[in-house]
Amino acid sequence: MKLGVLISGRGSNMVAIAEACAAADFPAEVAVVVADTPAAAGLEKAAAAGLATAVVEPGEFAHRGAFEDALAATLAHHGAEGVCLAGFMRLLTGRFLDQFPGKVLNIHPSLLPAFPGLDVQQKAIDHGVRFSGCTVHFVTEAMDAGPIVLQASVPVLATDDADTLAARILEQEHRLYPEAVRLFAEGRLSVAGRRVLVDSD
Repeated sequence: MKLGVLISGRGSNMVAIAEACAAADFPAEVAVVVADTPAAAGLEKAAAAGLATAVVEPGEFAHRGAFEDALAATLAHHGAEGVCLAGFMRLLTGRFLDQFPGKVLNIHPSLLPAFPGLDVQQKAIDHGVRFSGCTVHFVTEAMDAGPIVLQASVPVLATDDADTLAARILEQEHRLYPEAVRLFAEGRLSVAGRRVLVDSD
């Protein structure tokens, strides 16, 4: 499966996916890495890994729909069959999602449905939870609300601040996202209502 990976920043999850794809038995490859800003540090990492890159800036378009059309066209140009959001800091509407139905994944640094949105590590600490973690889910128009594919948990320590908790969660993100992409690319995921079923065969 050819993947398009969307980034806005450092692209560490993009690197984790690309490194997994480099294995001979991995059922996917990164066709293109697309950023919504030329300042995204992940673009340099992608280029260094020999991956195709592109920048589609929303400010260059008259409206959101035109930006999403250009984003989808860029992915299609590179043959992307599935899309992975890896620190992509923009909500996508049905206009984009309908062009990749059931084929857009995202990773979020909390155990959804707890703590959607931003600043989630601090929210977890402030709320006093004992465990946090990360979630790979299918993307819908509602923010961080799509059907859950996989989750991994980490303890929230009494000594944690947002940065130390984020670092512990990020380690799990780099393990979990490629695992979810493998299942996705192998066609082993199906959605039944809110539940994602995993074919164990």
